Amino acid sequence: MTPRPSRLKARKTWLGTGVVLVLLGLNAPAVIGFAEEEYHQYAINRPAYKAARGHWALASMPKTYQLNSIHAVLLHTGKVLLVAGSGNDIKHFHGGSFRSTLWDPVKNTFRKIDTPDDMFCAGQVQLADGKILVAGGTGRYETLKGDVKRAGGPMLVKNEDPDRARVLPKGTVFRSPSGMAYRTQVAVRIPPATKAVRGRTGAVTVTASESRVYVEATEDGPRGITNTTEQYSIGGLKGRSSRNVYGIANKLGLDKKDFQGIRDAYEFDPVTEKYERVAPMREARWYPSLTTLSDGRVLAVSGLDDIGQVVPGKNEIYDPWTKTWSAAPTRFFPTYPSFFLTGRDTIFYTGSNAGYGPADVGRRPGLWNLADNAFTPVKGLSHPDIMETSSSVLLPPAQDRRVMVLGGGGVGESSKATARTAIIDLRSSTPAFRDGPSLPVKTRYLNSVIMPDDTVFTTGGSRDYRGRGASNILGAQFYDPVRNRFTTAAAPTVGRDYHTEALLLPDGRVAVFGSDPLFSDRANTRLGRFEQRVEVYSPPYLYHGHRPRLALDGGQRVERGGRLVLRSPDAGDVATVRLMRPGSATHVTDFDQRSIALRVQRGAGRLTAAIPEDRSLVPSGWYMVFATGKQGTPSKAVWVHVI
Repeated sequence: MTPRPSRLKARKTWLGTGVVLVLLGLNAPAVIGFAEEEYHQYAINRPAYKAARGHWALASMPKTYQLNSIHAVLLHTGKVLLVAGSGNDIKHFHGGSFRSTLWDPVKNTFRKIDTPDDMFCAGQVQLADGKILVAGGTGRYETLKGDVKRAGGPMLVKNEDPDRARVLPKGTVFRSPSGMAYRTQVAVRIPPATKAVRGRTGAVTVTASESRVYVEATEDGPRGITNTTEQYSIGGLKGRSSRNVYGIANKLGLDKKDFQGIRDAYEFDPVTEKYERVAPMREARWYPSLTTLSDGRVLAVSGLDDIGQVVPGKNEIYDPWTKTWSAAPTRFFPTYPSFFLTGRDTIFYTGSNAGYGPADVGRRPGLWNLADNAFTPVKGLSHPDIMETSSSVLLPPAQDRRVMVLGGGGVGESSKATARTAIIDLRSSTPAFRDGPSLPVKTRYLNSVIMPDDTVFTTGGSRDYRGRGASNILGAQFYDPVRNRFTTAAAPTVGRDYHTEALLLPDGRVAVFGSDPLFSDRANTRLGRFEQRVEVYSPPYLYHGHRPRLALDGGQRVERGGRLVLRSPDAGDVATVRLMRPGSATHVTDFDQRSIALRVQRGAGRLTAAIPEDRSLVPSGWYMVFATGKQGTPSKAVWVHVI
């Protein structure tokens, strides 16, 4: 007969069981959460899941190389240039700590690059020789009205001397008639005055030249405020020079100070891995757009100038052979307008932009002809007032001349957002936008990347301005231009919003950088922190088995209209060959990336592809060549230089 337990022992057992049950009840959410996370990790790492939706992994970047990535550019060496400048950190700005990092995604090695200027919020573009033009950046950080301590504003500097230009260094002092002193924040050059001789009389008229510079009072407080037009003397000038060169200001106050741009421009050489200074722009620019033209020159548009105002339509063109700038047709656009080269002299403006400028000027999409400065608006865009921070992409293949816009938000710090996508066929005699399939949720700051299999990968973004209210979207999807639909991809683990970039890598993966949320909590009570982790996405096609092998048969240089010969033991299985321009991303814009379909002849172990002759379709420069198998799996890229 089995003995019965004693009453004391039974009581202890009951109490022990009760404690366990109570603890389980108290910790049930944690236990369940742990179990769910364990199962989630198991599910997303299964081969079947990866083959259907792909896989995300964090890159291991040592802390010494981490930076606030604002610009990301894929170089023809296969490395990625990450540019921060001061990285939206005013302490770095005042300390002159400007950063760039070079990342080799194959070896996962890093190198710090000496960065000579604050390239934070500059513009960048790939040049025909493979160098990267970086133009503009930050001359001054924003200061909100209540935080402004010293009166300041624009000073117009005049020079009445027709025989001599003047360069006033940073720190030059202007003094008002009452003795109040104001100091320049940057150096300024004032050209000579113009001199004209009148007809038979020989009378000479001199017209003063002028340049503008931002000045700030040398002492705190309201004494520096002035709302009257006055002439200012310049410290250090004497005699005739003091009479010929002077300043005029209308208003110097304690108003909010916006970001200010710089004129400086550089070329980054992927071979020497150094920045090389070139001639400065005519206008200072912060948040500008740089776009390659069909002849290899570069168009620079918009940005905030040296006094914090949107550049009033004064555009310019960079010549990479002379390394100088010249005037371009005058037309106003908000900052970081999304441009696509669609013809020899034609730029398509999608309406996407990144922030500064009036809500009712320069925001309508259209075709801009640089030859005669004509602008033809296009219609059909639903929710045209929600285009800030929207994404724009030239759908593959580029020959179709179809452009897609995705998501977007309201002007300024608006909480508006949209799930709308829209597509326009620029080959039509009357091109107009038509709504495409909606995104899964309302999204701004969405990054879009063209893939070798002719899909577009979109990832990240947030529902509100700069991720307010913990609104970052942990989601990604593929858009199929043929089927006109989205399919779900694996979800990233890192939220991304403002100051995020995404690039296609030569091995077919996608790397995502940056993110700069305003706040780090749902209640918007804790300041956000810049995201420095790099996350890399491996698409489903990398889990579909054998990849086509590809190599060049000959040198890397190929002419437009010429033939590109490739070796491949898998030539019989190749379905498509694509010529893909490497990406150059910042602020949800990437004007460089495009995918050109190549006509291919197949032979035994060989592929011969024809390079289109159209310069507006294939601008000179370095390209990746991908061969994609019949199962949709791409090769690793080989690099060619189209000349």
